[in-house]
Amino acid sequence: MKNKLLILLGICVAGAIQAQDIHNNPTSNHGNKFEALGTILPTPNEYRTASGAPGPKYWQQRADYDITCSLDENKQWLTGSETITYFNNSPNELTYLWMQLDENEHSTKNNANYQDGSSMPKIVSDQMLDRVANAKETNDYGDNIVKITDALGKPLDHMVNKTMMRIELPATLKPGQKFVFKINWNYHISDRMKTGGRGGYEYFPEDGNYLFTMTQWYPRLCVYSDFQGWQNNQFTSRGEFALTFGNFKVQMTVPADHIIGATGECQNYQQVLTPGQFARWQQAQTAKEPVEIVTLAEAKASEVKKNKATKTWIFKADNVRDFAWGSSRKFVMDAMPAYVEGKKVMCMSYYGKEAYPLYRRFSTKAVAHTIKTYSHFTIPFPYPVAQSVEAANGMEYPMICFNYGRCEKDGTYSEATKYGMLGVVIHEVGHNFFPMIINSDERQWTWMDEGLNSFVEYLTEERWDNHFPVRGKGPGWAIVDYMKLPKDQLEPIMTNSENIVNFGPNAYSKPATALNILRETVMGRELFDYAFKEYARRWAFKHPTPADLFRTMNDASAENLDWYWRGWFYGIEPVDLSLDSVKHLTPDFSHVPEHTTTTVVKHIDKPYPDGKFPTDISKVRNREDKSIVFPSDADTSLHDFYYKYTRGQIPYDTATYTVESTHINGREVNSFSDEPLDDAEKSKLQSKQFYELQFSNKGGLVMPIIIEWTYKDGTREIERIPAQVWRKNEARLTKLFVKDKEVRSIKLDPNRETADIDESNNSWPVVQTESKFEIFKAKQLGPRAIPQANNPMQMTGKDKKAF
Repeated sequence: MKNKLLILLGICVAGAIQAQDIHNNPTSNHGNKFEALGTILPTPNEYRTASGAPGPKYWQQRADYDITCSLDENKQWLTGSETITYFNNSPNELTYLWMQLDENEHSTKNNANYQDGSSMPKIVSDQMLDRVANAKETNDYGDNIVKITDALGKPLDHMVNKTMMRIELPATLKPGQKFVFKINWNYHISDRMKTGGRGGYEYFPEDGNYLFTMTQWYPRLCVYSDFQGWQNNQFTSRGEFALTFGNFKVQMTVPADHIIGATGECQNYQQVLTPGQFARWQQAQTAKEPVEIVTLAEAKASEVKKNKATKTWIFKADNVRDFAWGSSRKFVMDAMPAYVEGKKVMCMSYYGKEAYPLYRRFSTKAVAHTIKTYSHFTIPFPYPVAQSVEAANGMEYPMICFNYGRCEKDGTYSEATKYGMLGVVIHEVGHNFFPMIINSDERQWTWMDEGLNSFVEYLTEERWDNHFPVRGKGPGWAIVDYMKLPKDQLEPIMTNSENIVNFGPNAYSKPATALNILRETVMGRELFDYAFKEYARRWAFKHPTPADLFRTMNDASAENLDWYWRGWFYGIEPVDLSLDSVKHLTPDFSHVPEHTTTTVVKHIDKPYPDGKFPTDISKVRNREDKSIVFPSDADTSLHDFYYKYTRGQIPYDTATYTVESTHINGREVNSFSDEPLDDAEKSKLQSKQFYELQFSNKGGLVMPIIIEWTYKDGTREIERIPAQVWRKNEARLTKLFVKDKEVRSIKLDPNRETADIDESNNSWPVVQTESKFEIFKAKQLGPRAIPQANNPMQMTGKDKKAF
């Protein structure tokens, strides 16, 4: 009987079993998609191994900074001096050092001068004319290097090339030696609300005050590494930073009524805070809820008084790659502790009255949730502080980040503002891990910074609130619109930061979605999470490359994922798997005349399981995981209007499907065998339903095949076939399935996990897919359809505040 069944199965799948060329030949059926990455990745060596781990001779440099600076608020001017101790841990002799002068980004003389093409505008605006005029004018922005000396005060030769500065060493710096030198500098602080950039000031004309975000503000060492040498690519304001770890001591003299948040721990809170504020700081050390160290009333009073005296704040930070700070008299400051594996981390927020209703309720708790969740997926948060500063932007530095999220003047805020604020806080705090700790080269590979961080941000948002709205990354369907673009608008994820056309989708969304699909659909959570944690553990406080990530994920999981890295990270092909045909064979031994019957079944079904649009498999699995506690549910202080009124279901229209089922009599089935079947064999076959499915890979990107079988009795089954089923023929596949029940309908990728760009070819029988207009309409008529009397968008300011 076994041989007879094998013959039957062999005939049914004959179309899929063909002689294949097993060599790496692009003209063969299997092409190149499942071949090893091979020489695409750099050759392993004693610094970086083939397993993805640091090698026995791995090394990296170190730079320690002792900085003093003074902020002139009235002139918007910063003056500073720094002593740098540079350690040559490399096996190479160095004759010069390269330093980054990021403030030159704003200079009309020393900027990197990267330009893009442009065209004639349809409408000439005043703003456009201003930009053209300003580009021609000479400004006084950029770093003014006053002097550079060695430790004994002897001048050092140096040369500025745009945003980079080369310092000539007086003697060769040999392996194992260190060099101490000093730099005095100053610069005009730019209005970042007009000139752009990460750092600068924002002016508030309503109360005449400033908010300073001091970022990329001091001359700092470039990375010198084993795989690249000096990373001295010019700073164009897009590709961010490659930086060297070290210890910092920083003293900042600012107006006496300013409050400072900065990288590291403040060394003199008792001197710079009032006695009442310092008492509240001590109280916050053991608090269960955020404590206002600087209250809203105190911040408002400072806005009016404007103290003209000065005060010096002192901060220290060890083993960090950068230092940033924010300073303003507008700041409210709150704090509470969070605990990561028993270690206390002070979670803190700084914000003006404009953001108070949102930040007071959510910010510090979102900081705490972020460091705990990222620690769960990577390594325990190693620093003593994590801070969020509201500054109408989004940017990250060690232990501190700058975010947006201001309310209307009457104190209300929209749902989009709320979730945008939560998303940016989680994202920017998460950057502590990628790339501040797992320290990739952002200037070369933006996705290793933004993409990996966006992925863990998505996991963190999903664990904050199971109803958290998806914003373009995570589930497969969220990246479909980008994957559908014409090829001239796409580039591989591995593209250099400066050359990316669609920067957001390519550097953030696609890699984040690719990793989530890898976790949920390809590897499974257990295998993926173990390997991803191993990558974080291996490369914490080191300088990883893409090859180190790819190799570690393979090594720690026993999964050969080269096909996945090749397709998602080195290619631009989309996913479009098609169910082309279905054959149904039913054994029939009743000896009735040979004939074919057709059965028509009317079926009412929801287009997606779980009753929601769109389905998010991560949300479904998180709900099923009873170990996950969502802060938005457990902490009633986080329940605002939008929490209370968006717990609903989106209604769906019903659909009618017609299924044609072909029955073939026993004589035909029996013809597969050379010998007549006995009664026992007939009995076994009589109860089986044979389905031969033909698939084609129209998009080019190979992926697992996920099939939802809906049976005539109304039950469902999801079957998952790994992507390797395509390895012998990447374009076409025929596969036999044997079922115990008759099938009513078949659907590929029912939870929209794989980023399939065309769902019209995913069903049998063919089902008309919903148009984008119908999808939009369904969203609008879902839980957001609140009666006007209870809808905050239709209320007066007074009524809104009640919520």
